[in-house]
Amino acid sequence: MTANLVPVMIVALTGELGLTATGAGTLMTASLLACAASCLATSRWTARSGRYVVARAGLALTGLGFGAAAFVPSVPVVVAGVVLGGLGAGGAVSAGGAALGALRNPDRASGISGFTNRAIVSVVLFVVPVLGAGMGSAFGLLAGLALAALFTTGWLPDRPAPETAPGPGGSAAAPVVASRSTTAAGIGLLVCFALWALSEDSLWAVAATMGADQAGLDETGMGLVLSLSTLGGLAASALVGLAGPRLGRTVPLAAALVAGAALKFLAGTVTDPGWYMVVVIAWNTLYMLSFIYIVAVAAALDPSGKWSAPVLGVYLVGSSFAPVFGTSVSAAAGYPALGAVLAGMTCALLVPLVLISRHSVRTEATAARTTPEVEFPQAAIA
Repeated sequence: MTANLVPVMIVALTGELGLTATGAGTLMTASLLACAASCLATSRWTARSGRYVVARAGLALTGLGFGAAAFVPSVPVVVAGVVLGGLGAGGAVSAGGAALGALRNPDRASGISGFTNRAIVSVVLFVVPVLGAGMGSAFGLLAGLALAALFTTGWLPDRPAPETAPGPGGSAAAPVVASRSTTAAGIGLLVCFALWALSEDSLWAVAATMGADQAGLDETGMGLVLSLSTLGGLAASALVGLAGPRLGRTVPLAAALVAGAALKFLAGTVTDPGWYMVVVIAWNTLYMLSFIYIVAVAAALDPSGKWSAPVLGVYLVGSSFAPVFGTSVSAAAGYPALGAVLAGMTCALLVPLVLISRHSVRTEATAARTTPEVEFPQAAIA
């Protein structure tokens, strides 16, 4: 939510609080990096027995920090509140990510989670202009959402009981440890996801300037691109949520990555404003589809949430460097070169991501044969 509201928050910080654009951007970058660091630092705890404590503490800290930023007109308080809000949000997404692994169907769970996120973002982005893009609306709404979510933490599914292997004579022995191949797949997935985030968000960081400079797209057209991209993301997440395992996981992920790479390349070369809008909207829709399936792969690798807990944290790490990467490459070599570089990065990441996805399917099938099915309401992930 914070990452999606960054443009609105920067407007509030510069307009109502009087920060410079650079100062506001630096503060929001610090908040996102604090979120990523907190998510990664708590991921091992949330994958074990601490997800409820981390979720409640994180949401309370998010509400307190962003609430202070919204209603205390003091620069030191706002700075501290925004950073503390980011720290709390990292704990919340770590707990939620870990909980995805406990649900029976990672593809459907990830799709519903993505749909819920897109839907709330759409509502908030509609409400903020109505209320006025001030500190109270930009940060207060997020504080209210965090406090409301605080009352739903009891719905989080707990980690499954550890599997045990029979010892000599049929007695229970120590819990089965994840195989080395699964550990390697999990580490590889986190690295790939961070690099993929860098390639995706680098294009989004320059999408407005590239549209204006290369395709003559005005602010109204870019606003339409933003709105329709959100709808595309809603449609993609709803499709995955409704289809569940029927579409598979590896083939849709591979198709979305290949098509996304082609659209990144086209975005750097299209000069017609109408076609530019079509390309960016289609790319954004496929971005959401890929995102959901990668999170599902992380959830399927380990039902305790060992890999799905830190997955959003590593995404934010890659995303944090995207603006400087995108602007630097485009300034040095031009927009067509940026499109080619980003498309090449996606194609290079395609092979390991597909292999890891296939491994997650095998791991999930093995776990299904050895673990008794536990009933849990899928709607609780909302």
